[in-house]
Amino acid sequence: QVQLVESGGGLVQAGGSLRLSCAASGRTLSSYAMGWFRQAPGKEREFVAVISWSAVTTYYADSVKGRFTISRDNAKNLVYLQMNSLKPEDTAVYYCAASQGYWSASLSAYDYWGQGTQVTVSS
Repeated sequence: QVQLVESGGGLVQAGGSLRLSCAASGRTLSSYAMGWFRQAPGKEREFVAVISWSAVTTYYADSVKGRFTISRDNAKNLVYLQMNSLKPEDTAVYYCAASQGYWSASLSAYDYWGQGTQVTVSS
């Protein structure tokens, strides 16, 4: 069993930056692909970014490509999402998730989810 806790959300002006963290407990994250997803009010949860267990592979949604960077520190059991040039449309609850399988942009591929952290971008 893996427990995931996100942190680092908050209120920021458009053009600003935030770094989200995802801390894991229960098991080491080194064998899991890790993803970030988000859900805006009234919308479905959507894929943001994923990183393979080795950090060799990363993949981003087109909407965040070039602005967001996913990274991980397996020694510390942490995963990060650096978010730059934030836009009001990035406002959402952000979730990290762990997959025992291959890295994927599909929600159904993930076995464990955190509770989420709110990110609000004002215009």
